Parts: sequence; C-alpha cells; structure tokens
Amino acid sequence: MKLEKLVGDRFRERPSDCIIDSHALMVRGGYMKYVANGIYSSYMPLKRITRKIEQIIREEMDAIDGQEVQFPVVMPASLWQESGRYESIGKELVRFTDRNKSPLVLGMTHEEAAVQLVREYGQSYTKYPFMIYQIQTKFRDEARPRAGLIRVREFTMKDAYSFHTSQADLEEYYEKCHKAYERIYERVGLPEVISVASDSGMMGGSISHEFMLLTPVGEDSIAICPECDYRANMEAAECIIHNTRDDVSEELKLVHTPDSHTIEEVCAFLNCEEKKSCKAVVYQRNSDDHYIVLFIRGDLEVNETKLTNYLGDDIHPAVITEESGLCAGYIGPVDLKGDFTVLYDRSLEGLNNLCCGGNADEHHYTGLDMKRDVPEAEYHDFAKIQQGGICPHCGKPTITISRGIEVGNIFQLGTKYTKSMNMTYVDKDGESRYPIMGCYGIGVGRLAASICEAHHDEYGPIWPLAVAPWQIHLCAVRPDDGEVKAYADKLYEELQSKGVEVIYDDRKVSPGVKFSDADLIGVPFRVIVSPRNMKQNIVEIVSRDKSFSANVPVDAALEEILKILSQAK
Repeated sequence: MKLEKLVGDRFRERPSDCIIDSHALMVRGGYMKYVANGIYSSYMPLKRITRKIEQIIREEMDAIDGQEVQFPVVMPASLWQESGRYESIGKELVRFTDRNKSPLVLGMTHEEAAVQLVREYGQSYTKYPFMIYQIQTKFRDEARPRAGLIRVREFTMKDAYSFHTSQADLEEYYEKCHKAYERIYERVGLPEVISVASDSGMMGGSISHEFMLLTPVGEDSIAICPECDYRANMEAAECIIHNTRDDVSEELKLVHTPDSHTIEEVCAFLNCEEKKSCKAVVYQRNSDDHYIVLFIRGDLEVNETKLTNYLGDDIHPAVITEESGLCAGYIGPVDLKGDFTVLYDRSLEGLNNLCCGGNADEHHYTGLDMKRDVPEAEYHDFAKIQQGGICPHCGKPTITISRGIEVGNIFQLGTKYTKSMNMTYVDKDGESRYPIMGCYGIGVGRLAASICEAHHDEYGPIWPLAVAPWQIHLCAVRPDDGEVKAYADKLYEELQSKGVEVIYDDRKVSPGVKFSDADLIGVPFRVIVSPRNMKQNIVEIVSRDKSFSANVPVDAALEEILKILSQAK
C-alpha cells in the first residue's frame, strides 16, 4: 500500500471533543470518522486492525470447538417477547415496525436468536454440548456514548453461546472459554488484562466475569485485594462491614436541627461522625414510580446495581413531593409511615447511638438503637465497597479501587432463555429438560481502542505486531533522489513478494511530515531509505517503540527485515 493513496487525513492538533488519548490519536491518525453520536466509520488502517483481531478471536473460538454462524441484525419482536426482554429492556433496545406494521428490533445482543437457531436441532441429549458464535454488527441506543470506540451505539462484537445438559458441563466449558479469552488478550498485545467477578445485569444468570484493562481512563471501578488477588467489579463486590455497638444505648431524643439537610450538615451540627449516622436515600421504581426508601450508614454510598437486582426493577432518584408523605432532608426509620418499600443496609445492623431523620421538618433523632427502635428491620447488602474496605475473600482491610475498561465478558446464563423460549431436549431417561446456556462476548472495536490506550506515546499509537495495520513502514526520504527512489521501490516489491505487509511512503514531503505520519499510523517497524543512508550503503531500521535501532547494509536489508519480523512474532 502506498501512503499517498491512503484515504483519510492525518493532522497534528488534538480534537477538542476527545477526552481520552486513544480516541484523539485514532481520529488524528485517520482511523475513524464521526458520523453521529456513538457512530463512526472506519478507514482502512482501523479495518485492517479489527480484521486481525477478529481472526485471532476466530482461531481461539474454533480451538474450543466453536462453530461460526451469523444471526440477523434485525429480528422480529416476537423473539424478544418470548424471552420477556422486549418489555423489560428500556430505550437501549431499538424497536420499530416494517411496511407491514410488523414489530421488529435491532439486535443489541443475540441470546434469543441463538436459541431460535438451535431449538429444533437440540431436541436430544446426544446433540450436546455445542457452542455457536458470530462476529456481527449490533446497535444499542446507549444513553451516553463516550471516549470514541470505548462506548458507542453501533459496534462489532463477537458473541458466543454454549448449550449444555448439566451445570458441571457448563462450568467445565466456562473455564475453557475463560482460558481462551486470556489467550486472545495475550495475542492481541494486552496480557495485562485481568478477569473480575461481575454483575450479570440484563443478561441474567448467576455467575459472570468481566475482563478488564486497568487504566485511569476506564469507566468501570474495580475492587482489588493485593493480599489474596480478589478482584470484582464494584457493582458486584460484596461490602463487608464489622459493626460494633457502644456499651450503653442513649435515650432516643428528637432534636431541632435548623438548616441541616445533608448528612454532612447534620453531623456537623450534632458534632458526630458520619459513620454514627443513619441516612435515607430515596428512589422510585421505573415501572410505577413507587417510592423505595433505603437506610444506610452515613459514610457509605448505595450500590444501585445491587438495589436494582434486589427489586427486580430499574430505579431512578426520587422526586419527593408534598403528597408523597416523605419529609425531604429529614427522613428516618422511626415512625416512618406511608406506602413505601423500606429497606436497610447491613451496615446499620446492631448499631446504636446513631443520629437519623426525625420525619419532621428541621428535626433529627439522636440515640437511635437499631435493635431497640427498629426491631422489624431486615438487612441486606446494598452498599458500595470502599477503598480500604474489608476483602470479602480474605477478610483483610486491604481493598483498593482501580479504574478499568471492560474488554470482554462471560456469563453462566443457566436456563433463563431456554426455559422462557421453550427450548427442550429429551435426556437419556426420556425426560424433557431445558438446556443450560453460557454466553461469551468481546467488543472488537472497543478492544482495538483499548490496545491503543495501553500502547501509545504522545506522538501516536504503538500497535503490537499481531494487530498492526502493516508490519513495515517504508519511508523514502527525498524520493526525488534517483538512487533513493530506485532502491526503495525495489525493497518495496521484494518485501511484498515475501508476504510482508508494507505501507510505503514515497511522497514528496518533508522528513518531518513523513515521520509524524509514521508515528500516527503506529506500524511496529520503520525502514528509512535516505540520501545520507545511501551514501553509507545502509538502511536504517527502527522500532516504533524506540526499543530497537539498527543500520544494516543495503544488500542485507531484506534478509534482516524478515529476521526481525520472525523474531518479533
């Protein structure tokens, strides 16, 4: 490929709307172009990168007996109505009708399509286990697209679905897929990716893991214990609290607390620590706006994912009206009356001598004893784990919170979809049973952006050889020099004849422009042919990451380049 023919411009200025480096560099380098919010077109360099990523994924999926299939992008709404997700998923799912007024959806995930494809095939236990996968375009009407390809609305994804006749068989295959994912990330140049326990969310199922690239620009928070290697997404991490009671319980007193609405203001007014307070956080169910009042220790935050999972419904922060019966800023668990669902976080269990809302304007209680004053309370884990918190695995107060980009996920779905869509098989005893499913996903574009985020400098990406758009960037400096042009042209043809992927820059532009563009394209190895090098009868070979540089005789250049590439692979 000659660089002068490469469609797409490269430029030096950082776009003002790019909040992370990978997004900025991929726009500057001519990899992608904005089309609409969360929707991009790919230029040739990015397409070559994603094609290589897809091939690595295919090889690893095929190695664990995966069979590649293709599901439709557009599906009848009836499939999603069978599973129950047509009604349960919100605006992320695009719904529309065709010219015949038939309701349709755009695929954001394909569990329903997978079951529909194989439910007639899989009617006998002799057919199991098996796994099918696809690499397909999907659309999710994401509310807040961000960071280029990290969070988009239209995306390409590999999703795989396995079917089993026993939980033990699923678990064995789940582990195989886990190891295959580890190989994929290592092969694409991200061996530092870690797996963490996660929340299954709308996918359903009981056990799930996310694969995370730890980076300060990540959108997910990860709880990590350096003592025992416990790792979990904050949404799924259990918050362990060791409560201690004061020896003597104070009398419950109603105290006037003027102009004290927030927990910080109340604790400052009453001269007590936030961990000695009970605060109310109020939500409403999305389905019917019913009020949910959650009491939690004042120094902790609510994990809304845990709350949503407990309720089995989506929620939003409450709009507290006069008619609600709630006294905003002064809500407490004592004598709280009204049509509310009242929940208690286990951070409050057994505590005494707390302050809390008095359910009256500008009044709070002191001396709250949860055992004495709220004996009906049942406690559940609704809190976010904190920095320095207690590890759920080893019990040490060593939790650290890191940021990460999710680059893949795997789920043990169980029978959620086969049961709702009536997929059954006959076992060896003649009994009808539901197959057990696993689901395994990798976003291809997000993975490409994550590789760039992990491997770049201030000048551009540093693509790992396995996924780089080209292997060699051949720069002819001063191509108006006949000797330079003749030798560079010859080397270009020789490299191509050996199957080497080459981008050749023989443009009549300054060396600065050539090298700046080479940095933005990010090819692992650069070969420089220049008048000065020709006088010395050498070719300069340098690596994009600046870890390698060599001057080799012109007659040995081809052999040396092939050797370097062989060693790098």
